[in-house]
Formats: sequence, C-alpha cells, structure tokens
Amino acid sequence: MLSKEKMMKEAIQLALKEDIGDGDHSALACIPSSSVSRARLIVKENGVLAGVDAAKIVFNQFVGFEIKTFISDGEKVKVGDVVLEVSGNARDILSCERLVLNIIQRMSGIATYTSFLMDKIQGTKARLLDTRKTTPNFRVFEKEAVKIGGGNNHRFALYDMIMLKDNHMDFAGGIESAIKKTNDYLSSTGKKLKIEVEVRDFDELDKALNVGGFDRIMLDNFTPRETVEALKKINGKYETESSGGITENTIKAYAETGVDFISVGALTHHVKSLDMSLKAF
Repeated sequence: MLSKEKMMKEAIQLALKEDIGDGDHSALACIPSSSVSRARLIVKENGVLAGVDAAKIVFNQFVGFEIKTFISDGEKVKVGDVVLEVSGNARDILSCERLVLNIIQRMSGIATYTSFLMDKIQGTKARLLDTRKTTPNFRVFEKEAVKIGGGNNHRFALYDMIMLKDNHMDFAGGIESAIKKTNDYLSSTGKKLKIEVEVRDFDELDKALNVGGFDRIMLDNFTPRETVEALKKINGKYETESSGGITENTIKAYAETGVDFISVGALTHHVKSLDMSLKAF
C-alpha cells in the first residue's frame, strides 16, 4: 500500500495534468513568462481548516515557490483569516489556483462537518467513522479530512478489512455460509484481516452470534431502541457499529446506546465545501 503522502502526490499530478493539458492558455496569453507575483489564501466562511499540507504538495509540483503558512490543519478559522501566502511565477500560481482551492475547500468542509458531529457525541464512548462513500481518486484527501476534523477512518479500501454486507450474504447463500467461507479463505491464504459482519435484523444477529468467527458486528438501520436490545444480546463479545441513515439529529441517541462505533457516509458524500479564495496582493 502506498503512503498517504505518495497517494496524494500521485493524485495531484493526475489532477494537474487533467486541468492544464497542453497549457494554461489564459495565463500564457496575457502574463509574461518572467512575471513574479504573490497570492493569499483567504477564508470566506467559518469552519475547521483542512488541506494545507495537501495544498503545499500542489505548489511543490512547480519550481521556485515560496510558501508561508499562518494556520495549520485542524485549527478553527473565521471569515477573513489568511491561511497562507505563496510567491513565485505568476503563471504557475494561476495554474495551481483551482486545484488548491478544490482540495482545501472540500477537505475543510469535511473536517468542519466531522467536528460538528463529534461535538454531538462528546461524552460518550462512541467513535465516529467515515465510509467508502468517497469521490473516486480523491479518497485519500477525504479520509484525511475526517481525521483532521476529529473523526476516525473505517477501512480505507476493499483490501485492508473484510466487511460482509447484505449482497455478500445473499450471494454466498446466507450469513452463516458467508462467515464460514470467509474464515476458510483467510486460513487458506494466510491473510490477517479483521472481519466485520453486517446484520439487518435480529434474526441475522442471532445467526451471526451462533456462528461466531468475526471481530465486529454492524447493526444496519437498527433504531436506537433496537440497538440497546442488540447490545444486550452481543454482551461485549464483539465490537459494535451502528450504521444506516444516521443524521446529525439522531447521532447522539445512537452514541448514548453504548455502541462502539458510528459510521456516517454523509461525512464524505454529502458535504458542503468551505468557501475560500486565492487572491493576488
């Protein structure tokens, strides 16, 4: 598996290639090649900052930039704050502008919403998780933003944890068959992966508990009241996770049940970017 920094760098290089193509002709047309300028990244909306380190990777794809940062990832920001200043070739600043803003605005939006939900479950033992409901080829940035906002990452991808969901159960011939086949697979391949089993009702929960051989149970679309009942059945034998349609209005009720984890896909797939601008000065 690639390191976080290498994944970000490769994604940024592809994004620059996508955006610039055979040249930034708007800048080439009217800005002299020797022109040097400065620009400030200015906050236009209150929130939690994320993506400064990623923005530096963007700028560092060009030679000669000087970057001064004034606010770090994870800090709260308000309208008018200056996050960083960059100086260097004016054409190159313009070539970086939109990608830097796209990354830092979206990451900050995710960090802000994550922080907002974290405040709602404060005082409980529940840990907030993201999901794989991410933007293709942008997952590393979005999951990093969740961490910056105070949340936790679920599995990164299909290869680093086994999660047996509804379709796996149905395709495999039922929950018992899916669990048994999974353990046989891990035994035969020698892979050391944690297993999470999704259950959709109490019948599936009972079947999973009878079979055993996994690490975590996901209670999918259980109500808070049903979650309390399910936790009594599980009796601390497995890690527990609540998932499915959990919103900012219901997350506290789930956290107060005593569940270990709460996964919220909306952290990454239904979030508003934090408004910022990169302005010459």
